[in-house]
Amino acid sequence: MVSESFWTYLENLIAQSQVVIDRPKGSAHPRYPEVIYPLDYGYLEGTSSGDGEGVDLWRGSNAAGQLDAIVCTVDAVKRDVEIKLLVGCTAAEKAQVMAFHGGGQGAMLVERD
Repeated sequence: MVSESFWTYLENLIAQSQVVIDRPKGSAHPRYPEVIYPLDYGYLEGTSSGDGEGVDLWRGSNAAGQLDAIVCTVDAVKRDVEIKLLVGCTAAEKAQVMAFHGGGQGAMLVERD
């Protein structure tokens, strides 16, 4: 079980950061054009993650836009572990994110209670 304070810290990080969507829904991955983003994908400006870049974020269609889950990923090729925030995602969109990370990565969905 994930404590509520963990989610509160993440919500504060989101509230204090600008969300930058650099890969809109339907766009192709810059290095792998056959990989299409099923949802808006971007990062929190002014933050840093395991790869030295901004904290990654998936944005779904729920207009309320609340943080409802994270995805923990392991990329064996890059030898990288990260978390990705899921904001405003429906159950179907969460499934799309998990399918997206299924190719070449290990992924685990952690949903907020």
